[in-house]
Amino acid sequence: MKEKNLWLTYEADELDALEKVCGDYRAFLDAGKTERECVTEIIRQAEEKGYRNLYTAEQLKPGDRVYAAWMEKSIALFQIGTKPLENGMNILGAHIDSPRLDLKQNPLYEESGFAYFETP
Repeated sequence: MKEKNLWLTYEADELDALEKVCGDYRAFLDAGKTERECVTEIIRQAEEKGYRNLYTAEQLKPGDRVYAAWMEKSIALFQIGTKPLENGMNILGAHIDSPRLDLKQNPLYEESGFAYFETP
């Protein structure tokens, strides 16, 4: 069975939509190089979509969108439903993996003619 390159099956309008998603994701990665920068960018995007800070919200009603950030390193977003909480809730979770390089105090060493950085 020959493998099919699915990339070649996209129509032009689908490629345009995919490029927009990828462009938005690249912009997010540029804006969020650390956990704190990611949380700041998520808050910015959430507020553009009508979310508000849970800690300053006086009252919540069905349909409200709120977020809660913790120590500027983690964030949770909520949309208040119409049914009682006793009926359950839907949860979608993710975590922030900010790419970065953590170096030791004296990270540089040489071996076999190469220079290396030692990471924790």
